[in-house]
Amino acid sequence: MSLLNKIDSIQNKFSSELSSATNDSLKISELYNKYLGRKGLVSVLFSELSNVDSKEKPIVGQKINLLRNNIQKTFDKLDLNKAKTNSTSNVDLTLPGNHFFEGNIHPITTVLNDISDIFKSIGFSVFSGNEIEDEFYNFEALNIPKHHPSRDMQDTYYLNNKKLLRTHTSASQIHFMENNTPPVKIISPGRVYRNEDISVRSYCLFHQIEGLYVDKNVSFSDLKGVMEYFSKKYFGKDVKIRFRPSYFPFTEPSAEMDIYWGLESKSDYRITKGTGWLEILGCGMVDPEVFKAVKYDSSVTGYAFGLGIERIAMLKYGITDIRLLYEGDIRFLRQF
Repeated sequence: MSLLNKIDSIQNKFSSELSSATNDSLKISELYNKYLGRKGLVSVLFSELSNVDSKEKPIVGQKINLLRNNIQKTFDKLDLNKAKTNSTSNVDLTLPGNHFFEGNIHPITTVLNDISDIFKSIGFSVFSGNEIEDEFYNFEALNIPKHHPSRDMQDTYYLNNKKLLRTHTSASQIHFMENNTPPVKIISPGRVYRNEDISVRSYCLFHQIEGLYVDKNVSFSDLKGVMEYFSKKYFGKDVKIRFRPSYFPFTEPSAEMDIYWGLESKSDYRITKGTGWLEILGCGMVDPEVFKAVKYDSSVTGYAFGLGIERIAMLKYGITDIRLLYEGDIRFLRQF
């Protein structure tokens, strides 16, 4: 078929297809792409023009241009809005639209971000560690020897090749101190895993924010001042807190800090075991053995702390069961 015959054929074919698509905006759009698109039938004609004898090119080229202009004018005259209206004439525009619920930030994420912002405002930078660790970073460098009970299978999820799911974000301290010299002032938020019974107060995974400050002449009073500042900044100036002596292998001396929850309901008695107090963090002065593991000079001192995000979220929002944070119930999450 000669190129002139192809031009006539495309013109006839376009007229035929257009007559059956006048009231359908989707089909009209498809027709436009089919004939005038970058790889449409008219564009193909222009590409074939190079094969035409030089004497006939002006005539054939003029006819292709005429075809393209006629098709373009046809599309310009079409009332696409009318076509669209006709195609949706059965739609009742007075009916109410579908309601789409907006997404919510999970309360754990909200609490974690808020706490991070408080510590960043007083000079702490953020360092993210690994959720999969080896025994050196998770235990040995933190002064937890092989015979320590926390290394037993009932506490730790062990993987293959002597890898494990970290049981605390304290392991991030070692990674950072290995590659940075004092002064060090970081927080390390993240998820940790422990093989514990699931109950109202505990879960097999939870979130922590680990804090570390190392410099010369750092004292326990510095630690206590920062913890009091954080508590009042986050819970309000009237918050009641207390420090209790405790034990952690990687800090000495060590303490736990409690927030007063209250005893106004049965759930208060249950979650605080009848004391009215709920422990939210552990802290203490970094043990010198930890500094030896990262080859720090003995002249430096430092403190470390670890906050439980779930416990703080429960205090802040009055959540009585930690399991609610992990069930994914949209009715619960919409409250935040």
